[in-house]
Amino acid sequence: MNVEHEITLLVEEIRRLGTRNADGQVSVKFGVLFADEKCANLFEALVGTLKAAKRRKIVTYQGELLLQGVHDNVDIILLQD
Repeated sequence: MNVEHEITLLVEEIRRLGTRNADGQVSVKFGVLFADEKCANLFEALVGTLKAAKRRKIVTYQGELLLQGVHDNVDIILLQD
């Protein structure tokens, strides 16, 4: 798969699993995204796809590297709707 396609799939999954925050942006906790069975099957490297999407300013989150367990409560915020 190419990166652009994976980012498109990531945006779809964030919309599916996320909720609108007070600013009207869709957000989802990293732990929810990581634990979702569909996401586990879609993404070989979820963290890599998130980093690529962050570099393209499609999503934002605190920190550089997200790890399962440690960062489960970090919000992944969709910047483009």
